[in-house]
Amino acid sequence: MTTGDYDPLADGREPGGPAFDVALWGTVFLDIIFTGLDQPPHDGTEVRAAGMGSCPGGIANLAVATSRLGLRTSLAAAFAEDSYGEFCWETLAEQEHVDLQSARRYCGWHSPVTVSYAVGGDRSMITHAHLPAGYGEQPVVAPPPARAVIADLGSDEVRQPEGQDWLRSASSAGSLIFADLGWDSSGTWPQQVLGQLDRCYAFTPNAAEAMAYTRTVTPQDALYAIADRVPLAVVTNGAQGALALDSTTGEEVNVPALRVPALDATGSGDVFGAALVLGTLAHWRLPDRIAFATLCSSLAVQQFGGSLAAPGWGDIAQWWHGIRDGAGSTSYDVAVRRRYRFLEDIVPTVPQGAVHRAAATIARRADVGEGQPS
Repeated sequence: MTTGDYDPLADGREPGGPAFDVALWGTVFLDIIFTGLDQPPHDGTEVRAAGMGSCPGGIANLAVATSRLGLRTSLAAAFAEDSYGEFCWETLAEQEHVDLQSARRYCGWHSPVTVSYAVGGDRSMITHAHLPAGYGEQPVVAPPPARAVIADLGSDEVRQPEGQDWLRSASSAGSLIFADLGWDSSGTWPQQVLGQLDRCYAFTPNAAEAMAYTRTVTPQDALYAIADRVPLAVVTNGAQGALALDSTTGEEVNVPALRVPALDATGSGDVFGAALVLGTLAHWRLPDRIAFATLCSSLAVQQFGGSLAAPGWGDIAQWWHGIRDGAGSTSYDVAVRRRYRFLEDIVPTVPQGAVHRAAATIARRADVGEGQPS
């Protein structure tokens, strides 16, 4: 831990417990993010971007998000022995304090790359990636034991035999597995993939994915279908907020989204998932867990750029102080203060100098000012 870091799970740590709170396994991309576009590019045209930033993406979005929230994070991933790979490795290990003991470097392979551009609050991406040659003979080593695992069940790494063995071992050892499946570009949405949820604690798709996989027509019905398979069902619903059902406690909530200017949704789902894991490991009530995850996601979409935008406890404390001490008296203002009152018991323990998104991040390399890569 470094100066200004905050451990939100300090009171619940026991001698002999896992050294890590979160284990991750997946693909690290170099994300190149263009911002400030007036319009998207069309065939045969060139558009100018007002800003640009670069940062680790893919599974690194989750690694950064969990680490900035004070969760001890270990990441298993392949890194290329090229400049992009070195850049991502150094950023994660040295700036974001992510453990890479299970990561492996591969020569003769280029780093996966995603180019993202945001226009009108949404984003589009171009990606090129594949597993390194010889990955089957020399795969990445599974992450060390952790209290929780966040896994994209559709990722190349997790679908490999080694990835499946890891999930089985983690489940048997008592790790809580938070699962996602992601968008099915084939459009088939095979229901049999939901059989992978048998060993999972939580499933957290967005509304479109949830309805497609469960063959339902509303997010609420999709939530109930998912709750038949996992103890914690969560469906994120964009500007409508998030729905959740915890069958172990009987709690069910529908938390509205916060009213914020959304600049870039890249990585906001990862931030939501990281915050949900924290609240679960801290044994918060379901309404507080989902409200906190919604808050962290809302803070992220107000900034540009995946892992660049993931908030730290300094950002959260600053937001709460502004809301608590704000002069707003509308029904919305009162509801938000009431919904997030639980932070009043947490924020006073956050030290001065706690991590902000602009501290100990790649932002200084991307020359970020006012929350926007430039």
